[in-house]
Amino acid sequence: MGMDRRLDGKKALVLGVAPQNIGAAIARKFIDHGAEVVIAGRREEPLREIAEEIGAGWVGCDITDENSLNCAVAESAAKMGGLNVGVNSTGWGLLKPFLETDRSELEQMAALQFTGPFQFFQALLRNMTDGGSIIQISSVTATIMFEDHAAYMGTKAGIDHVIRCVANEFGHKGIRANSIAAGGIADAPMSGGGMALPAMRDLYMREIPLQRPGVAADVANAALWLASEESDFVTGQTIHVSGGQTLRRNPSIAEVYAVFGEAG
Repeated sequence: MGMDRRLDGKKALVLGVAPQNIGAAIARKFIDHGAEVVIAGRREEPLREIAEEIGAGWVGCDITDENSLNCAVAESAAKMGGLNVGVNSTGWGLLKPFLETDRSELEQMAALQFTGPFQFFQALLRNMTDGGSIIQISSVTATIMFEDHAAYMGTKAGIDHVIRCVANEFGHKGIRANSIAAGGIADAPMSGGGMALPAMRDLYMREIPLQRPGVAADVANAALWLASEESDFVTGQTIHVSGGQTLRRNPSIAEVYAVFGEAG
């Protein structure tokens, strides 16, 4: 039996691609299932290498620069002869106590995780002339608490609500917009390799009903479904890909630091 090509005819732009990250896994999954894909990010050399490896096009793009965003989206649409899937997988996992987070960090976080994605969605909407699917990669921490992470969590929660606004205001044009809230993803660079520590894995397994860590492929599978026609009556939703972690909690920051302290 041949590969399922449920994305035949789809033209996708995946923003925020870097080596071994969730964006790269999504781009690879889309190509494996028949889509034409352009990947985008700030670091052009690794971006070029990933594009060559998986058979994608690529464009440089800084999500904090409106002109860069507009040019990247327009160039991607021109390269592929259209655009009907857009994915934002950018993020910055700042961990800093609430009272120590300064204005420059807040502005940088907002640019990366709120203003930039907002303007990315605007650019996508201007270029999706025949409907499409917009997918925002979010986090379980937009729903459940984790200390010293407020700037990250707040901007993720805010942009999830913007996704709902896009779904509401542009559904009549055939645009669907959804978020994927990832959690417990062991092989994502943002996890910092912590899940490789047996004690950290045990700590998280107490909070994940399915009793295994997630992998980037789990998030890519959800994105595949949201990009496909199989989800064409799904919009304005946050799909949690976390093994059920939001039914419980995140470990506390003290518990996490204790594990790293023991490992050190």
